[in-house]
Amino acid sequence: MWWRPELLAVAVLAGCLTLNSSAKTQTTTPAPQTTPTDNATPTPDNAVMITVFLKHDQSRPLSELNAQLEKQGYYKAFPPAGVEVVSWYIVMGIGQVVTLRLPASRLREVNRVLENSAWGAYRTEFYPTYDYKAVGIAQHDKAQ
Repeated sequence: MWWRPELLAVAVLAGCLTLNSSAKTQTTTPAPQTTPTDNATPTPDNAVMITVFLKHDQSRPLSELNAQLEKQGYYKAFPPAGVEVVSWYIVMGIGQVVTLRLPASRLREVNRVLENSAWGAYRTEFYPTYDYKAVGIAQHDKAQ
């Protein structure tokens, strides 16, 4: 396959964020900039969800991985304060799958936390995510 689904997902998210920032630049009063220290709260206007695959290094024992994560400060840093954990699962043979809800302005912060504290023990993959449960169940019920 000449394209990779995860690259398409990143391109779509980047496009959405670009469109959102373009619309803001056309207003007469600039919106206040938030920084990671602002601890912005996700709202319907600014929230994004992202699913993070933390794929563990299967060539190393779990005790070694956990020691590395502890040394790098992963358990203290992830998830950053104020970022909502929607779900957090262990997927046998893969590692951890975490879905977060956060203000779009904090996306870089979440990425940096994982780069600084999880890399080495985990390989990371990020996917833009949205809640489809109610729609899927409604369609199923309607089809019955």
